[in-house]
Amino acid sequence: MNNTTYVVKKNEIERKWYIIDAENKPLGRVASEAAKLLRGKHKPTFTFNEDVGDFVIITNCSKAILTGNKMNQKVYTHFTGYIGNMKKTLAKDMMANKPEKAMYIAVKGMLPHNSLGAKQLKKLRVYAGSEHENQAQKPEVWEF
Repeated sequence: MNNTTYVVKKNEIERKWYIIDAENKPLGRVASEAAKLLRGKHKPTFTFNEDVGDFVIITNCSKAILTGNKMNQKVYTHFTGYIGNMKKTLAKDMMANKPEKAMYIAVKGMLPHNSLGAKQLKKLRVYAGSEHENQAQKPEVWEF
């Protein structure tokens, strides 16, 4: 009986392009599906310490929904680096002005917080509308 664990090699990794339409879907559900695809957890060759994931395009981020009362209660914060400069933005303002940034932040939070996560995040493309500039890659539609 063979008790060895299969580990995928870099030259064996096949990458595909997937497109996710976020229209009328909860922002967090779309982000978790995107994170799963970016990490490669949908593949049988998933290796936790290798980047085996695929490329992901998320469109219609401006039409994604936030459930419950998150639109008025959720706060995005970032620190500028100067004393007392913690900037706060409400979710309704973020979704009105930069909906693609809200989706990007959600996906980023679901990936590993190390160099591997940064590498996987580079394979994410986020667009507020339905148009995207990655037609040449022939992305497949991902339904969930």
